[in-house]
Amino acid sequence: MHPFPRWLFAAGGWHPSAMGTTFEQLLVDIGYSDMETAPPRRGKRGSGGPAFNVRLGSVSVPVYRTEGNGRLRFFVTFYRDGRRIRRSFTDAENAKAEARLMARKIMAGQSALTDISAPEREAYLAVRKIVESLDVPLVAAAEEYAQCKKLLGSRSLLAAVTEHVERTRGVQAEVTVAKAAEEFLAAKKQDGASVRYLAQLRSDINRFKDGFAVPILQIKSHQIDGWLRELGGAPRSRNSTHTSLRTFFSWAKSRSYLPKSEETAAEAVPKVRVGDTEAEIFAPEQLGKILEAAPDELVPFIALGAFAGLRAAEITRIEWSAIDLERRYITIRAGQAKTASRRIVPVSDNLREWLLPHVGEGLVVPSAETYRKVTALARRLGIAWPHNVLRHSFISYRIAKVKNANEVALEAGNSPAVIFKHYRELATEEQADAWFAIRPRAAA
Repeated sequence: MHPFPRWLFAAGGWHPSAMGTTFEQLLVDIGYSDMETAPPRRGKRGSGGPAFNVRLGSVSVPVYRTEGNGRLRFFVTFYRDGRRIRRSFTDAENAKAEARLMARKIMAGQSALTDISAPEREAYLAVRKIVESLDVPLVAAAEEYAQCKKLLGSRSLLAAVTEHVERTRGVQAEVTVAKAAEEFLAAKKQDGASVRYLAQLRSDINRFKDGFAVPILQIKSHQIDGWLRELGGAPRSRNSTHTSLRTFFSWAKSRSYLPKSEETAAEAVPKVRVGDTEAEIFAPEQLGKILEAAPDELVPFIALGAFAGLRAAEITRIEWSAIDLERRYITIRAGQAKTASRRIVPVSDNLREWLLPHVGEGLVVPSAETYRKVTALARRLGIAWPHNVLRHSFISYRIAKVKNANEVALEAGNSPAVIFKHYRELATEEQADAWFAIRPRAAA
């Protein structure tokens, strides 16, 4: 049982007798007593009054006695809401113990009772009635309200709640990160995302899911920022994971798991600044060594990356019908490109020679294991395989050859600013000539 709420009677000079009630009745009225209602029993009463009274200070609790059918019983009696309430005992000592307990409860609150005013009591009863309709304990309601006011400051709690309701209208607020992640990865697979891209998404999103076992709507930007920082790693790696989260949260917004009228928590997190670094590229001799050792199934992948600058994901999606070796160009559709924009890539003489023996139907690279096999081949040859090395090499040698950032940007699907910043002066014109002179041995 909670201690008697002395704060309820902290002001004024009210005494319960002034309102025609008793301390016992008031204690019961305000929910302090846990006594149960007991119907009166018929029997012979020893006297017209109580059998005895248990006194504690100025408090007196009567104990009544009845006898019927050869049985003697004792009752501790009080009133609640105008009804007589009593608790029955077969032993006088137990009745006395109960009366003493009741007296202590009364004494615990008696001094405070004398300090409450009638308006305060009326206010309390009105509040209790309101809260009872919600089936919420009064103390819990008061504590929650106080916490909300501390967070809101001078702002109205009602206004804040109204804003929240409007913001989340139509949003499926109960959808967890785990459920959304499962649906997101399944959707990406169904949409034809490359095996490599799916593997990256699955790694990033599943790690995030394990750290947030809550509805996705509840996640805040500072929580995402903290989680990304705890991952550690290089800034570029962190940004890559952040990009996966932005994609995930954007998809969740499209499914009404997040409000559509505001940026997502992932979008609100700034990317880590990455220092200007030069792209790592192959020397012509390194690429020649890889192509010479490559089995037929790997040649189209290597050649398209090295001599057309296609991204690995684009190579896995492209079909032979998109490669016109007679008119010397490759068509990358919007749905295949990272930037979701169509582009035309020229076919160099050496690229044509590398592809001609392998022309077929359907996907150029039908195996999902091709990228892994290519990187494994390079390692066996003692050649490191930096991230996007074939594409970076193509762009570097291409701009060294044509000396036009705008032209190379159109072919590679980048902005001229990116081309100029990261790839200019990484290779000489002589090196570029050697790169695009790499041909199959039979055609050399």
